[in-house]
Amino acid sequence: MRTDTGTVRGSSAVWRVLQDELARAGGTEPHVVDVGGGSGVWAVPLAAAGCRVTVVEPNPNALATLRRRAEETGVSARITAIADDTDALGERIPAGSADLVLAHGLLEVVDDPAAVVAALATAVAPGGAVSLLVANRHAAVLHRALSGRLGEARRLLASAGGVLEDDGENLVRRFGTEELKSLLGAASLDIELLHGDGVVADFIGEAESRLFTGEELAEFEAAAAVVPPLRDVATRLHALARRPA
Repeated sequence: MRTDTGTVRGSSAVWRVLQDELARAGGTEPHVVDVGGGSGVWAVPLAAAGCRVTVVEPNPNALATLRRRAEETGVSARITAIADDTDALGERIPAGSADLVLAHGLLEVVDDPAAVVAALATAVAPGGAVSLLVANRHAAVLHRALSGRLGEARRLLASAGGVLEDDGENLVRRFGTEELKSLLGAASLDIELLHGDGVVADFIGEAESRLFTGEELAEFEAAAAVVPPLRDVATRLHALARRPA
């Protein structure tokens, strides 16, 4: 049962991308579909920003938390929760009805990522965008190597799916940039942005973090996130892809 991990949450940089996309969409109440939206980490802030949000999520505990968060924030009227999984996306979400579709921390746990991305592309309106946030396989290798777990790092490097069966994680796969590009291209989505999320921030310990301000780190992250050698080892990869108008 999926939980709201760091892969789901992402960072402020991802949020800024979504804000820019919603400003581009215009309208008084953009429709956002959050597939595998969990407990509302994205849905509640988006609703508070004036969006109409539909969350598709099979986990009843996550949906209960979502409803509680929505009530506490005063946005319940703007959020529709659908208790179902991604296989039913085409039945539950009208084709072309969303200005923006989110799949954050979802592709790592579904049975068929290609089918899910195709369903996301169908749900979004022509000219609208799909936002994918996924765990990066190469970052997982690097994290283990730098922490001295070279055996794990080597096995992970050779793993077809970018995961180890015995490491206790709930992911069934991780992605690299080329895999992500291929998935989006197969769904006829045009990639407008592919950047790293957590290039160095997730590597820095408490002692190192005292050497600079949060603003300095954020500025470096923003600059490094779009440079391919650094982007490709970020903890997460974020893509914004558009359905042709």
